[in-house]
Amino acid sequence: MLKISSLIKRTVPFVVAAIMAVPMMVSNAQSAIPSAEAASKRKIVVEKPDLEKIKKATLDPASPFYFPKLMAKYTRNDTTMTNEEYRNFYLGYMFQEDYDPYRTSPYSGVTDDMRLKAKHTKEEIDTIRKYAELSLRDNPFDLRQMSFLVHVLKEKRKDMSAKIWEYRLEHLLGAIKSTGTGEDIENAWYVIYPMHEYDMVQLMGYEAVDAQFIDPGYDHLIVTPDEETRKRLRDKVVSGFYFNVEVPQAQYELKHPEDPNDVPAEAGASEDISDEDVPEE
Repeated sequence: MLKISSLIKRTVPFVVAAIMAVPMMVSNAQSAIPSAEAASKRKIVVEKPDLEKIKKATLDPASPFYFPKLMAKYTRNDTTMTNEEYRNFYLGYMFQEDYDPYRTSPYSGVTDDMRLKAKHTKEEIDTIRKYAELSLRDNPFDLRQMSFLVHVLKEKRKDMSAKIWEYRLEHLLGAIKSTGTGEDIENAWYVIYPMHEYDMVQLMGYEAVDAQFIDPGYDHLIVTPDEETRKRLRDKVVSGFYFNVEVPQAQYELKHPEDPNDVPAEAGASEDISDEDVPEE
C-alpha cells in the first residue's frame, strides 16, 4: 500500500533547503495581538485531539466551530480567534469536502528559483508575492508559501501585511503544536498535510534527514539538530519526531485509488502554467 510519507520523503532535500532559506519568522507576530488579555487566551495547551468531536463541530452549522464560520474569521484577519478556534480550523479541514492531503497548487513552484535567493529585486519581490498569494488562495494551509510571503512583504517594507500573515502562520503552527509533543507515537503531532511535518521540524531547530512510516498511520522523521540547537540543548537533542497522519493517509487512499506504483516523478512538483491560467489582479 502506497504511503503518502514515501512520496514526501523523496522531496526532503528541496523542502528543507527551501524552508531553511526563508525562516519562519513567527516570533514577532505577538505584536499583532491587541491586549494582554488576548495574549493570555493564546497560551498553548497541549492535548491529544478528539477528532470525532472536531469533525462533528466543524460540520455542524449551529456550532461556533463550524468550518465556514472559522474560515470567515480567518480571512478577515480576526485577531480574536482563540487557540481552540485555530485548532478546530486547522484539524477540521480534514473533514471538509475539498480536503486532499496530496493537494498542490499549480502556482506553488513557479518562483522556486527566485525564492532561494538571499535578496530580491523589486520585480522579483512582486512576482514572488503574486504567486504566493495565488497559491494561498488555492490552499490557505500552505505554510511554506505563507513563510515566503512574510519574507518578501518584509523586504518590501509592507510591515502591516507581513504581521497579518506572520500572525496566521504562528497560530496555525501553534494548532499543530497543541496536539502533542512529537516525542513518541502516543504524543505524536497531528498534521493535515505531510509537508507540515517538515515545517514543524524546522521550527524546532532541526533538519529532517529521513522518514519512516509506521502502521497504521504515523510518520517518524529522523532529524539532526542545527548548530544553534545543538549548542542550546547539548545532550538533550532528540533524534526524531512522530506525526499522526491516519486521517490524511485514509483520505489519500480514498481520493487517489490509482495503481500505487503510479507515483509522480516528484512529489509536490507543480504542473506548468501559462499566463492565461493566472487570474487578473
